[in-house]
Amino acid sequence: MPGARLHYEVRGEGPLVVLAGAPMDAAAFAPLAELLATDHTVLTTDPRGINRSTLDDPEQDSTPELRADDLSRLIAHVDAGPAIAVGSSGGAVSVLALAQTHPDQVHTVVAHEPPLIELLKDREQLRTGTEDLIATYLAGDVTGAWRKFFAQADITMPEPLIEQLFGGEREPQHVADERRWFAHEMRASTYWRPDPAVLRAAATRILVGVGDDSAGQLCDRTSRALAQSLGTEPTTFPGGHTGFVEAPDVFAARLRMVIREG
Repeated sequence: MPGARLHYEVRGEGPLVVLAGAPMDAAAFAPLAELLATDHTVLTTDPRGINRSTLDDPEQDSTPELRADDLSRLIAHVDAGPAIAVGSSGGAVSVLALAQTHPDQVHTVVAHEPPLIELLKDREQLRTGTEDLIATYLAGDVTGAWRKFFAQADITMPEPLIEQLFGGEREPQHVADERRWFAHEMRASTYWRPDPAVLRAAATRILVGVGDDSAGQLCDRTSRALAQSLGTEPTTFPGGHTGFVEAPDVFAARLRMVIREG
């Protein structure tokens, strides 16, 4: 890949499914990938700059367009497309960008809870909040930044859990990936604006996923705004923002049903 060496994994045989996160790496999708690999070829990857995918320039920003180009090159490399591309969070932004730039490589896109704040009426307030929490993180207040992040995302997170997850000794790779997300990825993913006209005109089937447990959260609002801009209804999935991690078996069953309906 231009400027990067990407770690990717391929499982199973059959129609190609790509599972994409950002900043989540391939390991987060492994249980779901194993379930789908019984009758699909499943491609997972660490996004550029995350975990095992290394960059020539560690200060390079991770944009949806760059990540979409990476996915396009991986799909061509495994030579099993066109693909079903399933993206979560920032990965949902990646697969939407892929559908805009390489629609011939993806016949179905499932964009699960993309954090596209530019689609919301309170976008300026959300941008201000995003800049503040990034600055808080880069100033060294990790738990403070996460506290602000969860508050803006409308996700209830008990204070002791925030301290437990982000306040003590932590795995160095997790810290490095986290820092990259705050410093070089969050802005580009959340400030990206899809082109609804291009997405509506593409032959690619675009589905916007929302979690059953995400009602009222920021990504529920952004996902519903995206679906409205595309003239569609959101597709519900079990669990919350990371339902595929919490209960991969029921998420996989729902995903199979959604894919078959196409």
